[in-house]
Amino acid sequence: MALAPPAFAAGATHPGPSEVTFLIQIMLLLTVGRLLGEAMQRISQPAVMGQLIAGVLLGPSVFGALWPEAQKLIFPPDRDQKAMIDAVSQLGILMLLLLTGMETDLGLVRKVRKTALSVSVTGIAVPFLCGFALGQMLPDAMLPRPEIRLITSLFLGTALSISSVKIVAMVVREMGFLRRKVGQVILASAIIDDTIGWVIIAITFGIALHGALDLWSLGRSIAGTILFLVVSFTLGQRLVFTIIRRVNDYSVSEVPVITAILVIMGGMALITNAIGVHTVLGAFVAGILVGQSPILTGHIEEQLRGLIVALFMPVFFGLAGLGADLTILKDPQLVLLTAGLVLIASLGKFGGAFLGAAIGGLTWSEALALACGMNARGSTEVIVASIGLSMGALDQSLFTMIVAMAVLTTMAMPPMLRAALKRLPLTDEERERIARDSFEAEGFVPQLERILVAADESSKGKFASRLAGLIAGLRGMPVTVLQFSPEGQQSEAANVPLKTPEAAATAAAQAAEAIEPGSGHEAAPDIEVTVADPATRVDEAIADEARKGFDLLLIGFEPTVDPQGGFHRVVTQAASQFDGPFAIVAARGVHEATPLEARLDILVPVIGTKVSRRGAEVAFAIARASHSPVTALYVSNAGATHRHHRRTRGLREQDEAVLKDLAHLGQRYGVEVRTAIRVHLAPEDAILRQARLGGHNLIVMGVAERPGASLAFGNVADAILEAADRSVMFVAT
Repeated sequence: MALAPPAFAAGATHPGPSEVTFLIQIMLLLTVGRLLGEAMQRISQPAVMGQLIAGVLLGPSVFGALWPEAQKLIFPPDRDQKAMIDAVSQLGILMLLLLTGMETDLGLVRKVRKTALSVSVTGIAVPFLCGFALGQMLPDAMLPRPEIRLITSLFLGTALSISSVKIVAMVVREMGFLRRKVGQVILASAIIDDTIGWVIIAITFGIALHGALDLWSLGRSIAGTILFLVVSFTLGQRLVFTIIRRVNDYSVSEVPVITAILVIMGGMALITNAIGVHTVLGAFVAGILVGQSPILTGHIEEQLRGLIVALFMPVFFGLAGLGADLTILKDPQLVLLTAGLVLIASLGKFGGAFLGAAIGGLTWSEALALACGMNARGSTEVIVASIGLSMGALDQSLFTMIVAMAVLTTMAMPPMLRAALKRLPLTDEERERIARDSFEAEGFVPQLERILVAADESSKGKFASRLAGLIAGLRGMPVTVLQFSPEGQQSEAANVPLKTPEAAATAAAQAAEAIEPGSGHEAAPDIEVTVADPATRVDEAIADEARKGFDLLLIGFEPTVDPQGGFHRVVTQAASQFDGPFAIVAARGVHEATPLEARLDILVPVIGTKVSRRGAEVAFAIARASHSPVTALYVSNAGATHRHHRRTRGLREQDEAVLKDLAHLGQRYGVEVRTAIRVHLAPEDAILRQARLGGHNLIVMGVAERPGASLAFGNVADAILEAADRSVMFVAT
């Protein structure tokens, strides 16, 4: 059936819902929203404001005033037609809350929880009471239904009290204050605001279902909400991670994890609806749980963000702006009331946040900056107002006033916050935190999320699993162990004791115990060790497993060295099938006899390159997890002759700079690094001599794979592999 475009003529009617009208609505909201969002960002305002203003321009306020017939034709009041785009908008609310939850950093909240909680509680309580009181004092003529004044007052209180975490995060991040104390408190307080706000909305919705304050229903809603939150953040967190991992690992279709997450979001939204609270709480909590998953978080957020930002955000905020009829502000009484609403919202939030900051121990300058930052409403208030409008708790006038308040407070916040933040000097503690967080963002080990181990039941396999467990245990990374036969060709029989994965689990527990309170590291959760019994060859099994998404492969096979020299073909096959960093482990000396119990004394050779520094990071992580000593060795050929004394001096200074950098890197991992320099020796001889004289029993080298048919890391690595009488670990890019 051919679809004809609607005629732009006065008096045109809609016999029923039209797909063409629906598509025109979507295209207009996306195009105008994108253009205005781009314009807003160019003047340092959030893009969501442009999308909201786009809806205002396309609505009765501008387009409808200039060309009412065309506006009603494109956005007709027909109920069935509105239902089509409203469905996209309602799904958009859930998707927005899912993304907001994924961006919620619970670790940040824990760091500054005391101050953030006091700021959030007072920052919500004061404006909420102001908004609630306003709702109680409004004349009946301004209420959609005077008999549900309580519900209207609750919505007004909520709309005036919650900060928009998205807007706050954008400005704080743009200003470079995300790692400073006041920036962390602002963002953590906004996160708590959001969480409390959605709980309030959920409970308000439960009250609204009964039309009045029913203590039994209210108690049931509160109890159901508490139970839902408790179960979600205990059993639910493990369940969501398990679902994500299994769907990712065992599905062969495209983007199966995204489908699973959307189903999780829908399921949790239905659960909150079933206990009598709003679906937005379920979507928000689902996002938090997905964001806390230890694997694929960046991949998941990137895929979902594109869909949400490109489609659902412009449609939802555009429709919200479309529903705001600013022509009602021609009434001087409503203009005064809107100004009063903005004033009450700003003073209430500013005063409440300032009071909470003072209680939390911040200085007056910090409290002032925090109060300015918490005054942005933006997206959160629009969602709250949209829910209130759809429920009949708010009428068109109140909805428009809230949208106007959200736009004005949001656009005023960035310049106010920038001005306040510029007056805050940087403290020594903040410099240290910024340096530490920058390292976390740029380091190799901190970016790992999931480790794969390919090992057999030999001492080398057990030692590789032990090292994998030590690395994983510091951060609670899940580990998958592919357990092969000692020859590395086929899987072991089912009745073989699984000692290799047990080595990883035991080492992980040891690593978690190594984290001491006050060390700057948070206690890591127990890691999950998965055992896979591959029924295929090494290369096929690793290729099949690697597609599931791993950040590091550890290889431990007997034999490691080929009789003709170089790596054994099984090791080469394993490494060739993994597209990413990998490490090859050879247990020797005491670790060959007792791979799980023997102590570690680590030597890490460095030459000042990024590759060798990556090896040092891995060595320091293992040392941190096992309380082992570690020595960094710089091999220099400088100073061969007196004729080159000036050059030698320059190289010596370079040597010291490299070792100083490594010592600083070790401090980030909480380990004390001993340093050594060897001159006038070939690199392999210097490394082996230092290992022997220093009593080191594990050499960790960062290496780069050389091109060629066989696996090779260069002459120095080849010499160490063949000549070392102690354990070796090659960390390869």
